[in-house]
Amino acid sequence: MAETMRAIVKTAPGRGVELIEVPKPDPGPGEALVRVVVASICGTDHHIYHWNSWAERRIGPRIPQIIGHEFCGIVEGVGSGVTRISEGDYVSAETHIVCHSCTPCRRNQHHVCINTKILGVDVDGAFTDYIVVPAENLWINPPDLPSAVAAAQEPLGNAVHTATAEPLAGKRVLVTGVGPIGAFSIGVARALGAAAVYASEPNPYRLSLAAAMGADHTINPTEVSLRETIMELTGEGVDAVLEMSGSPLAIRDAISCVIPGGHVAQLGLLSEEVSLDLNELIFKGIRYYGVAGRRMWETWETMSELLSAGALDITPVLTHTMDLESFEEGIRLMDEGACGKVVLTVS
Repeated sequence: MAETMRAIVKTAPGRGVELIEVPKPDPGPGEALVRVVVASICGTDHHIYHWNSWAERRIGPRIPQIIGHEFCGIVEGVGSGVTRISEGDYVSAETHIVCHSCTPCRRNQHHVCINTKILGVDVDGAFTDYIVVPAENLWINPPDLPSAVAAAQEPLGNAVHTATAEPLAGKRVLVTGVGPIGAFSIGVARALGAAAVYASEPNPYRLSLAAAMGADHTINPTEVSLRETIMELTGEGVDAVLEMSGSPLAIRDAISCVIPGGHVAQLGLLSEEVSLDLNELIFKGIRYYGVAGRRMWETWETMSELLSAGALDITPVLTHTMDLESFEEGIRLMDEGACGKVVLTVS
């Protein structure tokens, strides 16, 4: 009988997932088999669980599908042709599998590869005991990096990419939306030498995460005017906005709050259309940068350096740890906005 393993699988359309036994995979040429140690829950997993229109469109054709893509683990075997990765390596993964042949890839812009496949979305993911990953996608971690931090490097990389869109040293920075990645970005901005970091978020729990990550001032935009508050605090506006929420109101506020000649880095995905006064963006000379994933591998290098040097501590955002079987409890906490990053202990 073939060896099996546990996996959280989207087995049918609609709300929910199942924890079931599935066959343990073997690595093929250019691949590595990784024993998953820790995984963490992402907003993408939340969408798939609740089966919104994006999940139906993206995952529907591939059901059944093992979900999850933020993880760390130990390499237990490699396929033919693999030389950089060895058994026993402690790894995390860049979850975007790219083609290397499209025009963006040839221009060293792999993060916007036209043919990107994502672990746990387009191919089987990490909420399982073992995962097969292209060996080129594995990042070897320092042996002393805590496993929860190692697993969270994938979303942390999004924050690092957003915060490094332009230099932040000596700049006044506004972060709009303090989910886990927004909270990470506050710490990253501080580590990169921002002069002041302001955070806007309607959820009181998440505002407390912003404070824990070093925000100088936290703002609930449902209670006060964000623009008026920023103008009171700065006199003229902020130099940069890291927009992490995808809220149409926050996006309009971002353009309103940034000084002429400033920039906005947009990571938050929109669930609805947004109307903007593009004249304001034009006449203020604002540079607007769309953030897709992590730059491969520049973002990983920067992130690793910040963590290794002790300049960045993300543990305040890693608020809950539970076992794989408690996945739905993690989803409930996310529904309630009562958590930062939920970490799952797998093995």
